[in-house]
Amino acid sequence: MERFWPYIKEALLDILAIPSPSGYTYQANGYLSQELEAMEISYSTSAKGAIIATIPGKDTENRRIISAHIDTLGGMVKEIKTNGMLQLTSIGGLGWANVEGENCTIITSSGKEITGTLLLNKASVHVHGDETATCQRKASTMQVRLDEKVDSDESTHDLGIEVGDFVVFDPRTTATESGFIKSRHLDDKAGVAVILGVLKAIKQEELELPCTTHFYFSNFEEVGHGASAGIPAGVKEMLCIDMGAPGEGQQSDEFSVSICAKDSTGPYSWSMKERLIALCKDNNIPYRVDIYPYYGSDASASLRAGHDLVTGLIGPGVDASHSYERTHKDSIMATAKLTLAYIKSEI
Repeated sequence: MERFWPYIKEALLDILAIPSPSGYTYQANGYLSQELEAMEISYSTSAKGAIIATIPGKDTENRRIISAHIDTLGGMVKEIKTNGMLQLTSIGGLGWANVEGENCTIITSSGKEITGTLLLNKASVHVHGDETATCQRKASTMQVRLDEKVDSDESTHDLGIEVGDFVVFDPRTTATESGFIKSRHLDDKAGVAVILGVLKAIKQEELELPCTTHFYFSNFEEVGHGASAGIPAGVKEMLCIDMGAPGEGQQSDEFSVSICAKDSTGPYSWSMKERLIALCKDNNIPYRVDIYPYYGSDASASLRAGHDLVTGLIGPGVDASHSYERTHKDSIMATAKLTLAYIKSEI
């Protein structure tokens, strides 16, 4: 897989630059479609917009599915205030303190894009004193300051902004010489880039898979129902590629593949976890096993929807999840190597 790192990195930087909050993934889906078509991989699109690519294998009855989600956190215009500023509602598990001071773009119904910055209503310490520091960061205490001459709700309406318009936050993507990638929305665009890299490897190396394998690019994971529908018939196993979450009390790091034993919805398959660990050991892939108490995935969404699947969850370690995130090439590549090793193994 090492020789596919330049492609994985390029794909990751490309998709990080494409806005795709849950409910507005059309541009990102267009990019994925182009990449799949360039690799001559057949795919379909579900009714709610998930892209499902398929590579036939020897066993066509007992199938597996690999998932990652292209949708991200974001916002939506909740109110146009009398001062011309915008109050937002969050999309997904957005922490308001994590986006304070971040530049953003409002995507209007006409397609016009208007920039702004999310700030406290009382952002100036010279005006509000200690209130600026002590104010609770929540939707009602924050507003988007538009980069336009507005001073009333009418003047903002005149720009074409309406309640329900999507608001996307700047990813501020940086790739360092030391192999780190810093950006918003590595959750889960790093996982999407891993799948694209694995698909590239399968096609270029002309690998024959032991069973037909589907690759599911979910578009509503951040709001909880991404892979709840659209799982093809015959799928017995699901490997979800999302992020590992390093932090205090965790084993995950930014240089290994994280294998999740349990999240907020309960334990993942013990047999799948043990197989993934064995594959790491057999292939000298650095790994960490961890538990994420405030976490859910497309795998858990599929189980809640009633799908009868053996499920597993892996991913690159992403520091500062749902904030200004960071991961490393080593963690991304460890995830790609484990994904490919799993796909090549018998079901």
